[in-house]
This record gives sequence, structure tokens and C-alpha cells, in this order.
Amino acid sequence: MSAGGKITSIDVARLAGVSQSAVSRVFTPGASVAPKTAAKVRAAAKALGYRPNSLARAMITGKSRIIGLVVAYLDNQFYPVAIEKLSHALQNKGYHVLLFMASNTAGEMERLMEDLLAYQVDGIITASVAISNDVTRRCADAGIPLVMFNRGQPGSGLSSVTSANALGGRKVAHFLVAGGHRRIAHISGWQGASTGRDRARGLFEGLAEAGLEPHAAIDGLYDRATAAAAAHHMMQAATPPDAIFVGNDHMAFAVIDALRAIGLRVPQDVSVVGYDDVPMAAWGAYDLTTVRQPLARMVEATVETLLAQIEDPARAAQSIEIDAPLILRGSARQPGEAP
Repeated sequence: MSAGGKITSIDVARLAGVSQSAVSRVFTPGASVAPKTAAKVRAAAKALGYRPNSLARAMITGKSRIIGLVVAYLDNQFYPVAIEKLSHALQNKGYHVLLFMASNTAGEMERLMEDLLAYQVDGIITASVAISNDVTRRCADAGIPLVMFNRGQPGSGLSSVTSANALGGRKVAHFLVAGGHRRIAHISGWQGASTGRDRARGLFEGLAEAGLEPHAAIDGLYDRATAAAAAHHMMQAATPPDAIFVGNDHMAFAVIDALRAIGLRVPQDVSVVGYDDVPMAAWGAYDLTTVRQPLARMVEATVETLLAQIEDPARAAQSIEIDAPLILRGSARQPGEAP
């Protein structure tokens, strides 16, 4: 045993009858090592109670195998599921995940950059977080690739992975028009975010193709209370909408609750469509027609893009959009159903 009683890779190598470099390769994700050698090393490590020092290896190799995952909020049921899938995908590639919470207030991401740099992360994934030019520059200076998940930022020079939000909004418009709706309103996602803007744009373009304009439009800010109040306001109008497309499921649930609270039936009095298809959308209480974010494919594309940029820092940024299907349930009148 080494001096001080601490088990080291030298002790493991001696017991296993291999070189110290062989021990290092066994505990380095992705490194090439013969299965027989790996088995001997792991058996020796287990017998001695050896644990590799990841931080020490990071100082030597310059690679921490840590990815910083920055999330704006967890209220929306979409994000806990997305974080779980992103974490598993990265762990399967031999990376560890550090989760950071960030608001979209000015300077928040800049402040977090100090922690991200201190932990020597190999890469960063941001989920619905705005990125300033200063953050982009600091990432570039530090050689840390950053991929935006479920948010795009044209002109930033950063990679992004989203569903095809504008196309999804257009699909909703076509569906509602085909169902006989003519007074189609929109409670949008926050218009400061690309997702909110693109879904609204797609809806408006789809309505225009049918010769219609939005009956009403209010920014729901991706906030339940704001969305509920917007729905109440819309339905108090002299001519209320007969359908509402809501910018995400999180708000759509609040809208359905608000409509029922004032005695309206969904979809008999007003149809409601959401966006995301979180697990709760399939619950009988809501039975929400919604656009399904292709989460598995989005996660796969995000991880592949980030790891490719870690391997090749000169790799050009990519903006990836993945088609999102419309999932039909009972919250919206369908074509052929009587109003």
C-alpha cells in the first residue's frame, strides 16, 4: 500500500500485474483496453477498494468529462423529463452532468459562467436559456462548445436543437380550420423566446393560408397564471373564440382549468390545443390534443452535436429542427365532428 494508507493506481497495477498506464486506460471512458486486462484491473481495484480520482485525471488530461446543463425553470413538466433523458444519454457516453439553474434575467448566465469555468466543464447544454454575446465570446475563448436545447438564437453562431416549431404551429392551424373553427385565438409562449415566436408565426401563417386572421392573441409568458387570466379575458369578449392554441402544455392545463371554472366545456364550447405532449397531456382529466416534441430525437441530436464539437472545436455550428407530430385527443373538435 502507498504511503499514507491511500490506495493508488500504482497499488492496483502491482496487484493486477499490469502497468500503471493500463490502469489509467481502464478507468478512462472511451480508452482502448483488452477485455482480459480490464477484468484483472477491475478485480484488483475492487479487492483494494480503489476509486479513481476524476479531478486529478482532469488536471492531467485537460478533460473533466463533465457537461454543464443549464436550465431556466422546472415548473414546465417538459423539462424534468428532458433533463432525465439528457443526463442518461451523456452518462452513457462516459460524461458526468452538473445541473445549474438560471433565470432569464439580465446577467444571470454571465454569473453562472464563473462556476462553469471553475468546474472546467468540457461542454455546456442550455435549455430555454438566452445567451448573450459576452457568454458566447467567453465560451469561445475557453474552448468550451455550447449547444442550445429547445431554443434557437439566430446570428449567435451557436448550435441549437429544437422541434420544428413554426411547422407545428401551422399544423395546429390546419387542424383547427379543418374542424370547422373560425374564431381561433392564441395564448402564445413568451415572445422573447424563439419557441414562442416560431409557434405563433406558424399558427398565423397557417390561418392566413385559410384566409383567416387570429381572433385574439396574448403573450402567456409560459406562465400558468398569465395564461389562465388570458383565457378568462378572451372568453369575456362579446364574440369569444371557438378554439385556443396555447403555446405549451404547461399553460394549456391552466387554460382548461380556467375555462371549466367559468362553466365552459372543452371541446364542446371551445377547443384547446397545446404543445409539448408531456405525460400529463394523456391524463383523462385533460386528454389534451397537442404537438408532440420529439424528445428522444432532440436529446440524441443535442448530445451528438455537443460531443462532435468537443472532439473537433473547429466544427461549424448547426441549427437542427426536428419534425413534431400533432397528437389528437379529446380536447379539440376534430374534422367531421359537429360543433
